[in-house]
Amino acid sequence: MANGRKLFTEWAMSIAEDSKARSTCLSRQVGAVVIKDKQIIATGYNGAPTGAIHCTDIGFCERKRRGIPSGQGLEICRAGHAEANAIDQCARRGTSCLGADIYVTTQPCVFCCIHIIQAGIKKVIFKGEYPTGLGLTLLQESGVQFQKYEDALREEQGASEEKQEQEKIRVREFLNSPRNY
Repeated sequence: MANGRKLFTEWAMSIAEDSKARSTCLSRQVGAVVIKDKQIIATGYNGAPTGAIHCTDIGFCERKRRGIPSGQGLEICRAGHAEANAIDQCARRGTSCLGADIYVTTQPCVFCCIHIIQAGIKKVIFKGEYPTGLGLTLLQESGVQFQKYEDALREEQGASEEKQEQEKIRVREFLNSPRNY
């Protein structure tokens, strides 16, 4: 936190974290926020498609019931992933993701990475790890930047400290200059 103000990365991830509270998945709650030009254009969380029955309503996760490990058996999962749902929200409203960033509470799976690439998202900031490396490989091959949240936060903190020093000089100059109003 710089000057009592959250860093942008911190703020954006807190929106993604808040979004995951809407998840209806019994296995893992994930949230995402798509941001373009420092403005939120969509949020998403994992859950059944609009109008379909949620796992929270059924009372069980079919994958867990069958003992399928994390990251496998996605074809029998009722939930759309947070990243895909956020991108789908943009598509539904006719909002382009081209050039946007996405903040996600978990490393995207390979399918979400494909959605991210195809939507034209330029950067992914994520927490944690997902049990497959192919997604990150595809992002890299496609020129989509990705960064772990902690690294992005550290990078922004450094830039923020430098900016604060420049701002102090600017404020001093302002305070020492005559004002004609």
